Amino acid sequence: MHTDQATAEAPLQQYNKSKLLLKDIFYEETNAEYHQAVEKARTAVTDFLHNTRQPFSGIKPADIQEAVYGVDLDRPLTGYDALLEEVNELYIRHATAFHLPAYIAHLNCPVVIPALAAEVIISAINSSQDTYDQSAGGTFIERRLIDWTANEIGYTNADGVFTGGGSQSNLMGLLLARDHFAVKTLGHHIKEDGLPVQAPRFRIFVSDKAHFSNQKNAWLLGLGEQAIVKVKTDGRFRMDAAALRTAVDKELGQGNIPIAIVATAGTTDFGNIDPLQPIADIAAAYQLWMHVDAAYGCGLLLSNKYRHLLKGIEQADSVTIDYHKSFFQPISSSAFLVKDKSSLQLVKHHADYLNPEDQDYDELPAQINKSITQSTRRFDALKLWCTLRLMGKHKLGVYTDMMIDTAAATAALLHQDPEFDLLSSSDLGVLVFRFRPTGIVTDLSALNLRIKQALFFEGTCIVASTKVDDNFYLKFTILNPVTTVSHIREMLGVIKAKGYSLV
Repeated sequence: MHTDQATAEAPLQQYNKSKLLLKDIFYEETNAEYHQAVEKARTAVTDFLHNTRQPFSGIKPADIQEAVYGVDLDRPLTGYDALLEEVNELYIRHATAFHLPAYIAHLNCPVVIPALAAEVIISAINSSQDTYDQSAGGTFIERRLIDWTANEIGYTNADGVFTGGGSQSNLMGLLLARDHFAVKTLGHHIKEDGLPVQAPRFRIFVSDKAHFSNQKNAWLLGLGEQAIVKVKTDGRFRMDAAALRTAVDKELGQGNIPIAIVATAGTTDFGNIDPLQPIADIAAAYQLWMHVDAAYGCGLLLSNKYRHLLKGIEQADSVTIDYHKSFFQPISSSAFLVKDKSSLQLVKHHADYLNPEDQDYDELPAQINKSITQSTRRFDALKLWCTLRLMGKHKLGVYTDMMIDTAAATAALLHQDPEFDLLSSSDLGVLVFRFRPTGIVTDLSALNLRIKQALFFEGTCIVASTKVDDNFYLKFTILNPVTTVSHIREMLGVIKAKGYSLV
């Protein structure tokens, strides 16, 4: 054997002697190891379901931080039993249990089982959705679900892409609004030439209850938070259409340049929907891009009973959808859609090693042509596919109706009880209120803050909070069809009891 040949074969011989080192790689010879790992993980999850009786353990941040940082990451554990025991101690037993009715704080939904089955497939096969040669059928499953969602919205010539979440989708909406205006009105291509000199005068209109991502996205786009114009809301904390028109006229009068309106279909604090049709009329009158942040309210697309609340969404130029909020999907599962598919040409960029310009994309499609911040991207669409194929839209819609009906019943309870102040009813399921003890004069903001903090670290009932006109309020977010009015009555009783104990 020649010396060069022997040298070349040495690593292969070493590999053959050391296959044990590859036992943790997922490939055809490690099926038994994979089965063992997944089965033990499944047991850990089912133990979490069986043993968790309240939404939070109450552990203090300093205690869990000390435990996590006390682990020596340079000393591997001896096996999966030891590993999962450690994971249980550091994470699972202290994880917030979103599936329990006593968790009623943020926009975290319980998840459906078909989507969990899909997660097993997604993580193991590990496709990337950027190009066809990395995903094949995954490309068309994602595209079909975008088309399905577009049809539910009422679009006829639409396109879109799955994203990592609502904030990213909202960023895409504002980016397209900015670049579309620059090309159409100024003849300026921001992608090639950067911001035009007029950019500091660009203005984007949002309600004063819109999501904070609008401000962050404005500065990410180089416009600064000063580009965001907050429009006052009505008595139910929805954008006031008359005030919107006045705000647009005011900015025009000051020499500024309105480019977009962001309407919210499901505000984080109140679960209410801006008047989409009147806003669409204003957007058309002033030739402004209309983006609808339906990250929360997208669940209404599933409902025959409440779908009418989204009237006007079909006129928006772009829409944010969060399946992981209102379609009961595991994080992350979101999408961004545009009414006119040609709009997405604004974000296309070619790289010879990935999506070369001379490729026929009708023959070999590439989803990366539609994405702005993700090249490597999980096949999250499979979760929604499995959900729709096994459960169907109707059952998901029934879940949505149940939650809205429970929220309406909860609003009635709060309204009828003199010991609670309810600020507004909700189109969806968010109710802002505070406890007001009978016959006792006290600082209500301070008292309700103490109630929230005490309940959180007891772990028995987790509620959210917000401030309205500098006053502190508690907040219920009803996003679980398992939650009943009986659960709500029990939680209100717990809040009262805690409140009186703290006066």
